[in-house]
Amino acid sequence: MQDPLRFEGRILFLSADPDRIRRQLEGEDLSLDDALPLRDQVSTDEITPAFICYHYDETLGEFPYLGLKCGEELPVGRGAVRAGGFAVSVSGRRRGKGSSREASPFAELCAGVRLVLAESFERIYRQNCQNLGLLTSTDFGLVDRIRRGEPIPLAEFTRGLDPITAGIVAAGGLFPYSLARQEGRVTCPAPGTSPRPMTLAEKILARHAATAGGGPAPAAVSPGEGLFVRTDWRFSHEYVTPMAARFLERAAGAEVRLKEPERILAFRDHLTFLDRSMAREHREQGLLAVAEGLEAAQAAFCAKHGIVLHGVRADGEGSAGICHSLIAERYALPGQLVVGTDSHTPHAGALGCLAFGVGTTDIACAWVTGEVRVTVPPTLRIRLHGRPGPSVAAKDLVLHLLALPFIREGGALGHVIEYQGEALAWLDTDERATLTNMAAEIGGFTGIVAPDRETLRFIQERRGVAAEMEDWMHSDEDARFAASLEVDCSALEPMLARPGDPGNGVPLSALDRAVPIDIAYLGSCTGGKREDLRRAAEVVRAGLRAGLRVPPGVRFFVQCGSEDVRRHAEAEGWIADFERAGATVLGSSCGACINAGPGVSDRPDQVTISAINRNFPGRSGPGQVWLASPATVAASALAGRIAAPAPE
Repeated sequence: MQDPLRFEGRILFLSADPDRIRRQLEGEDLSLDDALPLRDQVSTDEITPAFICYHYDETLGEFPYLGLKCGEELPVGRGAVRAGGFAVSVSGRRRGKGSSREASPFAELCAGVRLVLAESFERIYRQNCQNLGLLTSTDFGLVDRIRRGEPIPLAEFTRGLDPITAGIVAAGGLFPYSLARQEGRVTCPAPGTSPRPMTLAEKILARHAATAGGGPAPAAVSPGEGLFVRTDWRFSHEYVTPMAARFLERAAGAEVRLKEPERILAFRDHLTFLDRSMAREHREQGLLAVAEGLEAAQAAFCAKHGIVLHGVRADGEGSAGICHSLIAERYALPGQLVVGTDSHTPHAGALGCLAFGVGTTDIACAWVTGEVRVTVPPTLRIRLHGRPGPSVAAKDLVLHLLALPFIREGGALGHVIEYQGEALAWLDTDERATLTNMAAEIGGFTGIVAPDRETLRFIQERRGVAAEMEDWMHSDEDARFAASLEVDCSALEPMLARPGDPGNGVPLSALDRAVPIDIAYLGSCTGGKREDLRRAAEVVRAGLRAGLRVPPGVRFFVQCGSEDVRRHAEAEGWIADFERAGATVLGSSCGACINAGPGVSDRPDQVTISAINRNFPGRSGPGQVWLASPATVAASALAGRIAAPAPE
């Protein structure tokens, strides 16, 4: 990358005031003070709404910030950023929260943005920016310097980064850095940490560290160190595989060979039911055909390289399962390292493996090398005490955590979240998976639970194989944690997250008014597991005995996270009970969670109670989405309003 750097273009402040954004798009240049307050927590769903990600080429440059919500307004239109000549984009805290989609920074880059300034960044978003060559900084002093036309030394953007990340930024992205590494022009520094007590995540990273010439693994690693680590499993889904294949073939040629394709998996799980939910205006724009092209491109890539593709059922009524759900149910093992192109890849951390989300460029490079780049993260310990009450599920616990000021203010950003404590004995692996999965909403690098007898039971029951739990698979007693949180699970009660953000948590008992619902959605990776359906079915069965059914005007959707779960639910009689109560049971898919299937709203005035993991604006249709546990969703479906579960 050229040094020093000049940013020839305008500065776009993503203000919380929609009028101030519109003024900039119309040609007015604001000062930072004039733009305040800036929007905090700009999600990737707002940068590139899900339907925009059907595109995976430079067309994305027409769309950045199309979903940016300021109050109740969407001030940015198609093509406005590119037409405005903006080279710099500025926002507040936790920029890029939510999905791992690299389409978001790629859209910004294609629109002409070269630098993103924010008070803080979510880990995957910032790493995706670095991989693409889109610069990032938290130094707001750059605004005036850029306005003066001052050249900015490259060192300003590499300061404080580990040597590998600094090298990627200086090279202009991961692909040029990887080429230089392959040609011997770049040598990655070996981990230099002396033996020390380590957390479980640090142990897994150390054991998987890629060393020059295949030498022995380092004795230890420490937070802040940059590494390339070997992967046990790499996976992608139809949203990402085509873009990654395109990036890879541009960088390495059409005949590129993949490393250990038998350890690579692909899934069609996000858009399985898109044809049943796509808005008319998007159909009229030809987006259904664009989306269907994703499936075809992924299938062709998998066939070419011999990659296992978990696709749709023969009857077209759903998929084999959600990617990270199937990874946990069929593949991941304790102590392994798993990467996937979904921010909820940490789902598998419930099995005691290190599972984390990566972007498009990361997975494309990993296909060829078998490795991914990691900056060793700090670890936040969350100790869970007491026994949760019978109506309290892991989702309630996570919504409680998300509402804590420490979490809302970004205290867990980029951290491994390790769950410990006696309360784990009351949570099976499915419930633990909700905890680790939603590390994405917490802003963490990943979530993890040390393996125990429950882990081995899960693997034996789901796969019919005996797993091993080795002596090293735990955090050392004197390992260093960045911080610790203590939670009394016995004091928790059913929780909700008010519309707009998973962090808008509130105890269900604190509702000061009845909230009628139009839709109840029981599904997704945090609502479609065996334990989720069991808890919901318990509520429904009690309701049926009391003569309750889903009332007129309310739609109740049930969607399993995998076909394996669906078959189990059928055998247990849960599916029949849901249908007797008036639910519509769907084949497995991400579906409504990604605004791509039955269960989404179609009007802004509609209210949904949902078991999905995030409720950003537009995430599941234009209506208002409340988050809750599977049992609360079931109870609400029967009541026609948000209601507390009352299991036997």
